[in-house]
Amino acid sequence: MKITMFSARSYDRESFNRIDHPHSIAFEPELLSERTVALAGDSAGVCISVNDTADRAVLSTLESQGCRIIVTRSMGHNHIDLDAAEELGFAVASVPHYSPNSVSEFTVGLILTLTRKIHRAYIRSRECDFDLRGLVGSQLSDKTVGVVGAGQIGALVLRALSGFGCRLIYHDLIERNELRGIAEYVSIADLARHSDIVTLNVPLTEKTYHLVNAEMIPGLKRGVLIVNTGRGGLIDAAALVEGIKSGAIGGAALDVYEEEAGLFYIDRSEDILEDDTFSRLLTFPNVIVTSHMAYLTDHALSDIAKSVIGSFDAFGAGRPPPDALRPDRL
Repeated sequence: MKITMFSARSYDRESFNRIDHPHSIAFEPELLSERTVALAGDSAGVCISVNDTADRAVLSTLESQGCRIIVTRSMGHNHIDLDAAEELGFAVASVPHYSPNSVSEFTVGLILTLTRKIHRAYIRSRECDFDLRGLVGSQLSDKTVGVVGAGQIGALVLRALSGFGCRLIYHDLIERNELRGIAEYVSIADLARHSDIVTLNVPLTEKTYHLVNAEMIPGLKRGVLIVNTGRGGLIDAAALVEGIKSGAIGGAALDVYEEEAGLFYIDRSEDILEDDTFSRLLTFPNVIVTSHMAYLTDHALSDIAKSVIGSFDAFGAGRPPPDALRPDRL
């Protein structure tokens, strides 16, 4: 099958080229959009990522060019208009599971970096500044950590943190029996009230959109640290800025940002950033921003490549992709 992969990076090319498969893949670094959709040419399949746009207009053009299947290299699929895809006859698949350990490990790493100010120490040492003033950190064993979302990733975060001796609480749609003895199940209000550190590990839905907002922040423990390796839309970034300025929020570590498309995965070091909220976040010494890389390990990339190829293999053989979205409609 002829496939065009949008938002392709060198590591995507390497991970997919390690797999023996019958497909012809064109690796296109451009984001998929109305402007770039023609680059897919007559490809029967298109592979996209979280910052690509697969709305009705883009899907209509792809359909007219002969494309029949869309596979996203991500768990989330908010960037795909599934209703339009169904109407146009597309098969759509995602990668529902790829090394949750990679994301959970990165989450714990951000917590430690934030609490011990490792990012600031690193920057100073690069300038041969070895003064310790302003680098006094805090000890995890003295803290209460609240995990919002105890699915695969959230549960792994809780298990990893259990070795640090901190109090662990979590909120999810249901209480997880497998976490008894590790963490306490609480309401979202109690989690907000008691947590010194809050980590967000839930999917982005209508209910979780802007979970952290101007109304919620006053209910958080003052000086709380917020870590987000879930989805950018979980946080109202403007409210976060105000919370940090007021001291209500003591710091944040963000691997995702709601308006990250056009920012992340691109070298912007010579550009003037037009997003004032994002630019303001970058000025805070108690904020860490990474470019949606929590998943980025060799293990996860291998998992993603195998899953994506499996979807294209199945479709090419006349079967629904194993990880199809809305498989009952195919």
